[in-house]
Amino acid sequence: MAAGLFELRKDPITGWWVATVVDRAFHRDRFARAAERIDDGGDCQNCRLPEGDGVRLRVLKDYAFHVVGTEDEARQLDGQLAQVAISGARAAGSWRTVVAPPGEHRALHQVGSAIVEALVTSARDAVAAARDAEQTDYLQVVQNWGAQSGARTNHLCLEFYDLPQIPHRIAEELGGAARYVIREGECPWCRLVRDAPRAPERLVWEDADSVVVAPWASRSAFELWIVPRRHEADFGRATEADIRATGAALRHVLNTLARTLDGPPYNLILHTAPLRERVDATYHWHWEVHPRLREIAGLELGTGLPVNPVSPEDAVEELLARAAGVAETAG
Repeated sequence: MAAGLFELRKDPITGWWVATVVDRAFHRDRFARAAERIDDGGDCQNCRLPEGDGVRLRVLKDYAFHVVGTEDEARQLDGQLAQVAISGARAAGSWRTVVAPPGEHRALHQVGSAIVEALVTSARDAVAAARDAEQTDYLQVVQNWGAQSGARTNHLCLEFYDLPQIPHRIAEELGGAARYVIREGECPWCRLVRDAPRAPERLVWEDADSVVVAPWASRSAFELWIVPRRHEADFGRATEADIRATGAALRHVLNTLARTLDGPPYNLILHTAPLRERVDATYHWHWEVHPRLREIAGLELGTGLPVNPVSPEDAVEELLARAAGVAETAG
């Protein structure tokens, strides 16, 4: 790889650019960052609510999103709110969380496959239910782990945001994927899965069901994508086999990150098809993992250009080297 302070890389799907640092040697002590615990005063609400012993769904807020648009549109709405019910005032969606059994404050990769699969199944069912309801446009599934990721609980959980709009990132992927299919004749994620063994420098793990890669234009250090081999746009149609495969891939990937970076904070994000659109031929659900290893700086805020201080190739080299070292020690 040629040396240079920044290497500008273009995402083949969205067309967005990333500045990747390629001339700096990787120093683990700059990036290994343990997830910090939340100070909850000894009272974890997700242990208490809702009542029950297993995986439970907790509604945090109905009608969580009130669409006001521009400042001028907000002024026009202002006088209406006192006269109509909130459900009729362009408010929609919800904020919910599916929580692991009471007392479960371990990281996702540390719990058994049954709990992971139950959480993932709840996400699948929530996407399917939101599509059937036909009231919103997108269901965003996330996990925030560690205080640095924006988490507000130590409890193992996934959060569901039922949105009255398609997020900008997903919209860019939808448009880019459609153009890619027209240009190349196949889904970009199917191409990524097929070509992954040809780019081993960015391949972290694969099995019969999934591949895990560091994308070419990684926006953050150690960003990873978990992509199923089977083409499907809508996670709401995931099969039981898909659920098991997703659980296995998540546990493996997050365990590898934990060994390499001392159990870092991260955001886990599901990308799936919008609820009101059929994009079966062009979209492909997948999970993204974004470790939170640094603060956003002025260049990124000023330009919107992500800066990745660790190239994806260096990140994969570290992940695989750490995994090999653990294997040798165990052997």
